[in-house]
Amino acid sequence: MKNFDEDRFLRIQTGAVRLARPIDEAIAAAIAAGADSLFFLGTGGAGILMEPATLLMAEKSLLSTFNIKPAELVLTGHKHLSSKSIVVVPSLSGTTKESVAALKFCKNLGATTISLVGHADSPLGQGADFNFVNFAEDDTSCESFYLQSIFIALSVMKARGEAPDYQRIVNELAMLPALMLDVKRAIEPQADHHAKAIAASGFHIISGSGSTWPEAFYYGMCILEEMQWIKTRPVHASDFFHGTLELVEQGVSVMLFKGEDGTRSLVDRAETFARDYTDAVAVFDTRDCALPGISDDVRALISPILLATMFERISAHLEVLRNHPLTTRRYYKKVAY
Repeated sequence: MKNFDEDRFLRIQTGAVRLARPIDEAIAAAIAAGADSLFFLGTGGAGILMEPATLLMAEKSLLSTFNIKPAELVLTGHKHLSSKSIVVVPSLSGTTKESVAALKFCKNLGATTISLVGHADSPLGQGADFNFVNFAEDDTSCESFYLQSIFIALSVMKARGEAPDYQRIVNELAMLPALMLDVKRAIEPQADHHAKAIAASGFHIISGSGSTWPEAFYYGMCILEEMQWIKTRPVHASDFFHGTLELVEQGVSVMLFKGEDGTRSLVDRAETFARDYTDAVAVFDTRDCALPGISDDVRALISPILLATMFERISAHLEVLRNHPLTTRRYYKKVAY
């Protein structure tokens, strides 16, 4: 596979899986101490990657759960945030200033704080009540963060008696590192084709629903816009027909992210419309992924993880094709803002 270290990938994703037990222990202690709310406080892409876990909690748990932008939280506060809250702060570098400020804000309130970082020797890697470290870089962080946040949600539900299938699900998730590698191998022959299609257009409408919407949003904003300077219009499939449809015409690129949860029909509807009005529709469907040993309910849960691992392969070809490394920035961490 192009520009890909299989051993490194397996090491990082296996590291994420191994955090399931210590995460479960930390969450159990917090719930036993009377935690009554859960906050995911990630800045930028890290916050987006917490959304599938937030959705899982909304669908399966009665615990009040929020995914809030740290910069806003520090300015406005939140009625549900208190000493009885569990606060999860993800940041690959562990230095994101908005997240560091939010951690301090929440600790001052007495909340139980959890950091998910790639570097132990960082403000977030040292500052929370529970610090979970799994080294990763931009090309491997999506899957790692998705997994860690899902483990947190599952552990909260387990501690509250809302996840009777906890152990089965965690056991299946432990199989994912090797299975994701197979997914990468399967898409590699088509990755260059997809990269060329993306490179051929300077504007892309990107849509998904349910747990795939965060990955659609993330890929548009954090990869194509930030890392490739390609304009995108991420839009939730349920909003596709409330504005964005008027941008669709021949030649306009529409990228659709399909998962396996109960919202799949929303993307099907967008696809049916788009195919009537543009010849540039690309569908990325997790049903195409062979995942032996993974149950249907877990497949639905991990749809964004599978899409992230597929698109890493496409991005690896895209950066070479466009002679634009994914690490190139004009402004991000380059200038004062």
